[in-house]
Amino acid sequence: MSVKEHEPPKKPLIYYGIMAFLTLMLLNVFVFPLLFENQVSEVGYNDFLSMVDKGMVQEVARDESAGSITFSTKDEAGKLRIYQTGIWPDDTLLKRLEDAGVKFASEIPTQASPLLTILISWVLPVLIFSFIGKLIMKRMTSAGNMGNAMSFGKANAKIYVEAQTGKTFADVAGEDEAKESLQEIVDFLHEPAKYAAIGAKLPKGALLVGPPGTGKTLLAKAVAGEAKVPFFSISGSEFVEMFVGMGAAKVRDLFKQANEKAPCIVFIDEIDTIGKKRDGGVGSNDEREQTLNQLLTEMDGFDPQKGVVILAATNRPDTLDKALLRPGRFDRRIPVELPDLNGRIAILKVHAKDVKMSGNIDFDAIARATSGASGAELANIINEAALRAVRLGRDSVIQADLEESVEVVIAGYQRKGAVISPEEKKIVAYHEIGHALVAAKQTDSAPVHKITIVPRTSGALGYTMQVEEDERFLMSREEAFNKLATLTGGRVAEDVAFNSITTGASNDIEQATKLARAMITRYGMSDDFGMVALETVNNQYLGGDTSLACSAETAAKIDKEVVAMIAEAYQKAKRIISENRPVMDKLAAYLLEKETITGEEFMEILNEEEQK
Repeated sequence: MSVKEHEPPKKPLIYYGIMAFLTLMLLNVFVFPLLFENQVSEVGYNDFLSMVDKGMVQEVARDESAGSITFSTKDEAGKLRIYQTGIWPDDTLLKRLEDAGVKFASEIPTQASPLLTILISWVLPVLIFSFIGKLIMKRMTSAGNMGNAMSFGKANAKIYVEAQTGKTFADVAGEDEAKESLQEIVDFLHEPAKYAAIGAKLPKGALLVGPPGTGKTLLAKAVAGEAKVPFFSISGSEFVEMFVGMGAAKVRDLFKQANEKAPCIVFIDEIDTIGKKRDGGVGSNDEREQTLNQLLTEMDGFDPQKGVVILAATNRPDTLDKALLRPGRFDRRIPVELPDLNGRIAILKVHAKDVKMSGNIDFDAIARATSGASGAELANIINEAALRAVRLGRDSVIQADLEESVEVVIAGYQRKGAVISPEEKKIVAYHEIGHALVAAKQTDSAPVHKITIVPRTSGALGYTMQVEEDERFLMSREEAFNKLATLTGGRVAEDVAFNSITTGASNDIEQATKLARAMITRYGMSDDFGMVALETVNNQYLGGDTSLACSAETAAKIDKEVVAMIAEAYQKAKRIISENRPVMDKLAAYLLEKETITGEEFMEILNEEEQK
């Protein structure tokens, strides 16, 4: 344990600010009035005459405009006191004052001296705030906050060694291609002489690119664990400082540490924070650009034979500066994509190793139901299954827990307390059966796996789950159009069964519009536009938002074709549902009774009705 762990906790910076404010307020209320102004007491005229006769009055001043007499006395302790009384007609007052030896003055000052006023009003507050400022700077310097200006920037990189990372390629599943690319770096760090003999040089850097949650950081730690070398880990945001030049100083310090520990691995997470493209516009010479320039210089400057490898991760590769991506800096770009079916099965098994499971666990079924899930989401599914088992009082996870956890991740928890009227529940049942019926009656459509009308916390009142039998990487125009028809099936079922439509199809409408627009603008599935790219994808790893790359006239034509395509899919779904109205009524009644049915139950009833 380090010495710092025994130190008392530091007070927050706001504490010193509050203390300074309270100190100044107390001085204003209790101290300054006493120093700036002598207290003047009002007395009667008879009391004034009595004090004169007793010889207590030292000095007197008469103010005709104010109609008052101000005089000073000294008490038994010798402290000067000032009094004030009114003016009365008194012809004997002058003689009485002379007899008592009172001094006559034009004015008796009640304010402090100018020098004292300056000291109290200006010098004392400056001293107080200077003292508080020194405390704050000491606090900042010791904690390393706000850029640690006195130490000119330290990298503060977390240094992991093999025993601390505890990660190897065995802990990474579903990313075989990425592991294969990184294995060469590990081998070079183990046996550099083998590569030096042929003249090969170690890649200076490798950029891990992929969606969030795919295991980029885990892969970097696994490389360090496999190579048994020190592992420096720092986030790109840690280079961003308030003071100009501090980020560049941190980069220099980081590479200095790395050279001292070579061979080693330096991992910079979220490198897009400091590696964004330099636009060269007004104000472009900012802190971030200086940090990027320093990073480029350091990568050019270190000796590759030493064995310092830079790994970086990002999910926004399109924003990175081209100077950062050129050969000689980040020599390799390693995609860390979403896992395929076999990859998902492997990931589920890796995360299930530390969880007690019983019964026949079918990871294949779970992997098929989670197409497009990342490694982090699959790990969350395993954890949700374990939590559900504990809630239900079991000491191990069963298949039902895993299946329910898939639905929790996709649609949220069940809203058991939700109160839905029988009429609305009936509408939801017909809506979901409409989706399932249109999907089942089309050839190029994924099989129905589950139908439920149990509300979920995501806001869904029900859903129909379709699961592909095999992993699919391509989608034909017919399959895409059939998917459009399936999406419209819920609204069609409401229209046919109740001659009315509801707001329940809002998500279906959104998905159908997005798919139809993609078919026209990106997939070249339009008869009018053909193979013309009318839309570009921005940030493909972060939601894949799109922007049109065409004129306003073309955009209007696209809108018309989207409307026509969805209307055509709607009519197809309407034909299917109208032709199968009796079986839809039976399936809806069965779903209304059971609330949740499997794809096997659905197909069994459908086949029975078709055979009649």
